[in-house]
Amino acid sequence: MQVDDFKGGPCIMNKLLAIDQIFDMEQWTNLQRSLAEVTNMAILTVDYKGVPVTEHSCCHEFCKKVRNDPTLGKFCQKCDSRGGLEAVRINEPYIYQCHFSIVDIAIPIIVNDKYLGAVMAGQVRLPIHKDDSFMEKIFSPANPRIIEEAKENFRQLYNEIPFLSYERMQMIAMMLYFLCNYMVKEAIHKEQIIEMYETVVNRHQEILEEPPGAHYTMESARKMKAALSNVILNSNIENAGCDVPVSTNSIIIKAFDYIYHHKGESPSLKNMAAYCNVSSSYLSRLFTKEVGESYSSFTARLKIEWAKALLESSDAPISEISDELGYSEAGYFIKSFKKYVGVTPAVYRTYCKG
Repeated sequence: MQVDDFKGGPCIMNKLLAIDQIFDMEQWTNLQRSLAEVTNMAILTVDYKGVPVTEHSCCHEFCKKVRNDPTLGKFCQKCDSRGGLEAVRINEPYIYQCHFSIVDIAIPIIVNDKYLGAVMAGQVRLPIHKDDSFMEKIFSPANPRIIEEAKENFRQLYNEIPFLSYERMQMIAMMLYFLCNYMVKEAIHKEQIIEMYETVVNRHQEILEEPPGAHYTMESARKMKAALSNVILNSNIENAGCDVPVSTNSIIIKAFDYIYHHKGESPSLKNMAAYCNVSSSYLSRLFTKEVGESYSSFTARLKIEWAKALLESSDAPISEISDELGYSEAGYFIKSFKKYVGVTPAVYRTYCKG
């Protein structure tokens, strides 16, 4: 499951790097247990390494035995990890067989173009005499004898693993896929609301600390509006997907951070150099060396990329986009956009939305 490739500058989605920041783990564990009981499938949530982050709901006794075995348990973890990665590759639920020919399903959890983990469901078998050659066995140990010995040692428990038709497995897989997808989107929306709330609270605290005077009122309101606009702007731009340049230079990183957190501004080279505590000439040379283009060229092009993202992902008027991105007037924005893209913003939006 992938939520529209959230990319972009340092902001909300960069915080969401672990499953426990996506799901309320206590509530999810309760839901996971109920789903396992209803579907007659064992369900487990793992991180990107295949390491469990929840208890194994309705885990069958045979699988408990092998997962608790020091050697066999590692094989199970490899299956979970590889199943999740294969689900990422195809970006949908992946149904496969483990080393014991037991069927499992991996539902990938992807946020900000990062694979965080997967919901694993299964511990079922295809009905006897059903052809299973179409289903990949995702892992086979170098010594298959260890698998056969485990089957023999726990034959009765193995035979108790339930049968389920492939069609039923597919239905359950899609149900879990849509459920997880919905939960991730809700988590993202919640994070955006929290950040906007924190922005208002922080600005309000700054206002309270300002010396009294009527001339502060409008300026404070303007700053709060700008801060909130930037949060919303970030969200719209990230939803469309804009890559972040990468640098290891601390000065360039500081410049990037300011640029991405103040999309409605157009800081000059001189102002940015002052912000980074270096000379204009030094920043100019360093920027060209590290980024591969001049500061002015980079910032101008970046504005256009953000504009394209907003045109693709929102219905905001051209004049509003121009204003949000810090252009002095809409006419100049349209002229700049056409210079880089070859068409006007209106034509570009019409083309993108078919």
